[in-house]
Amino acid sequence: MKELHIISFNYPFPPTYGGIIDVYYKIKALSEIGVVIHLHCFVDKIPQKVDDEIKSLVANIFFYEKKKNPMLYFSRKPFAAAIRNSEALLKNLNTYKAPLLFEGLQTTAVINCFKSKGFKLYLRLHNNESAYYKGLAKSEKNILKKIIYTLESFKFHHYQNKLLKKFDAVFCLSQKEYMETSNLSANAVLVHLFHGNEVVKNLDKKGDYFLFHGDLTTSDNKKALDETISLFKSLPDYPLIVASDRANESIKKKINKIENIRLVPIENDDNLHLLFENAHANILLSYQNSGTKVKLFNALYNSRFVIINPNITDDKDLINLCSYGSTIEEIRAHIMTLAEQNYNLTAERKEILQQNYSDKAKAKEIVAVIFKD
Repeated sequence: MKELHIISFNYPFPPTYGGIIDVYYKIKALSEIGVVIHLHCFVDKIPQKVDDEIKSLVANIFFYEKKKNPMLYFSRKPFAAAIRNSEALLKNLNTYKAPLLFEGLQTTAVINCFKSKGFKLYLRLHNNESAYYKGLAKSEKNILKKIIYTLESFKFHHYQNKLLKKFDAVFCLSQKEYMETSNLSANAVLVHLFHGNEVVKNLDKKGDYFLFHGDLTTSDNKKALDETISLFKSLPDYPLIVASDRANESIKKKINKIENIRLVPIENDDNLHLLFENAHANILLSYQNSGTKVKLFNALYNSRFVIINPNITDDKDLINLCSYGSTIEEIRAHIMTLAEQNYNLTAERKEILQQNYSDKAKAKEIVAVIFKD
């Protein structure tokens, strides 16, 4: 029997944003190929009940409240790791002798308690955390948050460089993280993002609008939206839908002033998939280089054309399925060109995505590494 501890930085349901999407669909894929999972979750508040979707996938689930001590900002460890520490976690991990898979460096505060006890230790590296927080600091306008992100970036730089060598394997999301980890140690393994999509949709030749979707509470997505709004404001003949369930009043007012742009809330997955199906092209922009974004897979599986800038992915096969623009002028040119084109890329996407990027295939790659003995 293959047993595995998974230590998650948050409760992985519902899977509504990048990191948690990867955690949830990884658990689902591993469970479906027979791995018995003991799931450990750090949360702001312990939930009163566990969702049936999670119950059906794991043998056990344990919750630990993140520490709320603001003095941990002064810890030598990154704040995100320092608040995820628990004596109860140590006890529960020792109850079942099984390999440990840490979801992100922020869950690794307890690693030194297990390295000497013969446990096999594995890391899912969701980001180069130092670069991630440096990017947040660059995009953030609030001075206090900018300082906090800068300090966190500095701490993670030293923390990850010291820690990455301690794992039996580090499962990297993208080529970028894989190359960076390989420069520090020989334990890097490239396993692409788990995304939950199974079948590339067959869609007709034309959609009705361009689509921008994302969580509009993050500084990177807010910056990307500002660029997209400015772009479509100068292209009044091209309709744009901005889809998000997290738009503040300032964003709503900005959009309401522009005739060809409309804000649509994302009420549920069915609503989002309907928006994908009716879109002619998707606008995906990022100003943070942190590997392949999960929104790219959602668009490629469920919609028509996809226009991206350099930070959406560094995977050449995925880039070749998109219209790539390194400047706003190139993005503008793609918008105008694709608006006149018929979509006919379904067969090409099926060949590449379903063969090389399925969740089941990735789960088998992880099992082959962790349970190779």
